[in-house]
This record gives sequence, structure tokens and C-alpha cells, in this order.
Amino acid sequence: MTQALFDYPSYSPGFGLANGHLQSILPSLFRQVEVPFVRSVLELDDGDFLLLDTLTQTQKDAPWVVISHGLEGSSRRHYVTGMAKHFYQAGWNVQAWNFRSCGGQLNRLPRFYHSGAIDDLKRVIAHVITSHQAQRVFLVGFSMGGNQTVLTLGDAELPDQVIGGAGFSVPLDLASCADELARPAQAVYMRRFLKDLKPKIAAKAEQFPERVSLEGYEEIKSFHQFDDRYTAPLHGFNDAQDYWTQCSGRNALPYLRKPTLIVNAADDPFLSGRCYDCNLSNRSTHLFLETPSSGGHVGFARWRLNSELWSEQRALAFANHLLE
Repeated sequence: MTQALFDYPSYSPGFGLANGHLQSILPSLFRQVEVPFVRSVLELDDGDFLLLDTLTQTQKDAPWVVISHGLEGSSRRHYVTGMAKHFYQAGWNVQAWNFRSCGGQLNRLPRFYHSGAIDDLKRVIAHVITSHQAQRVFLVGFSMGGNQTVLTLGDAELPDQVIGGAGFSVPLDLASCADELARPAQAVYMRRFLKDLKPKIAAKAEQFPERVSLEGYEEIKSFHQFDDRYTAPLHGFNDAQDYWTQCSGRNALPYLRKPTLIVNAADDPFLSGRCYDCNLSNRSTHLFLETPSSGGHVGFARWRLNSELWSEQRALAFANHLLE
């Protein structure tokens, strides 16, 4: 492991951008990065499917990056396309993927996705290894996808081809992050999540009326209520607390099998204090935790929004060091 992994310059916001809310909202509204993804469908053993978006190099032995988006995101969100473009221009193949029900097409089964659904991420990794003969695979995840990435990097069955990964704005402790988003100051984000999730719940209720109901949805105001009513029962958990306990990325920190970079900005409005106190006395030596003072949630932007973000440069630098 080289000293350069520790020496990369920390994120510094542009003038007027040192605000976590502004960092979280501005790129999401105004940043646009287009990449020539090729879409395909990956059929799953349980009868469901995942939508994949791929960029491939002509060089056969080029390494691969697998990119996972956040809650109610998709492979077409700016932070995914920006990361994909940056890695692709550096000579990497790119496999972005969409959680079940994301990417523009509703999935077939009653279940959809959640923070601990690493079975799907592992299936995408296996697809890249078997279908593309990938020998070196690096994982990048954002927010919920970052939590999945961290859990996967701590999985005992992690393929040898995976060289490491990076997670940005990772809700490592799901319960306390749900508490954080239930605060009045974060109400604008919570309302947006619930508004975006409602059409999917409505579609599931129409598909599976014996399993899902939209009745009373407007009374839901927090992830405590949403996860209790929908996420937990649809995915085999007893309740929201059981789901959060089992699926928090903190659980994997003592068991990380490959170098893992986690970048959580100190002003991230989605994260609790437990997302920075990462079991310092009981964690894998493979963990590289960075907590810049600014950056917001999946932000790390400067005023030239359509240029490379610091997070994209940081992830590529980390990945390239692992190739060495």
C-alpha cells in the first residue's frame, strides 16, 4: 500500500459553496453529464431482472469499475454518469447498474431494493467477471449504493478479482440516519424521498394487492414509518429496526477484505455522527476513512458543475493506486 493513498488533497469547496445543503442540492438540479451507455437486461435466478448500462474499451484487459447509485436514483444520475465518464476516459470499462424498480422500468417481483441488498450487486460483479472476463474490478457506490458497496467489500464470498472500492456519503448507521432525516431541518429531503417512492408503491399495490397497500400513504412522514410498513415486510425483516440493524455498513468495517475508501463530508445533512465514528478500535486495516469539512450529500462540487468533481478524481486516484 503506497503512502499516496493517504496524501491525496482533501476536498475544498469553491467560494460560496461551503454549505452542506447547497452542495447536496445544486449539482442534483443543474449538473448534466452525458455518456454513451449501452443498455442491457440482466436476468436473475429469482425471475426478476436488473437494467445495466455499460461502457467498454477496445483494450481487452482494461480494468472494470462497477458503480452503484443511491436511494431513488439511477445509472443516469449526474454523479453516476460523471464517475463513469471520468473512469472511462482514463481507460477503464464501466458497469453502472440500476436497483430493482429503478432505471425507468418497474421490476417483476413484490420486492424492490434496500440498503442491504448486496445479492444484486454481487450478481452484477459476477456478470462482469464471467461475461466480460474481468480480472480487476473496482467498486464505487453513492449513499445507499455506498452502503451496499461497503457491505459487499466485507462479504466472505467477495471474488478475488475485486481489488477494492470507494463509497461516498455512506449512511453507515441506518437507524441514526433515519433519525437525522426525521428532524424538521431535513424535512425537505424526506418529503422528496416519499414523493419519489409513492408511484412505485402505487404500482406494487396494483400488481400485488394482497402484499402492498397505498392506503394511508400520505400519513407517512419518516423512514421509520416507511420502512416499518414497506421495506421490512417486503424484504424479510421483522420491522424497520431489524432491517437497519442487519443492513448497516458499520457491520462490515471489521471484516473488509480489500482496500475500502469511505468519504463522508462533515456537513452532510443525511448522515448522523455514527457515520464518522467508524469503530476505530475494531475495524479492518483496509479501511481508509476521509471526512472533509464540506461536500454535502453526494456533492463535492465546485462552480464548474459539468467538470470533473473532486469525488470522481479521488475515486480514480484510489483505484489506480490499487492497480499498481
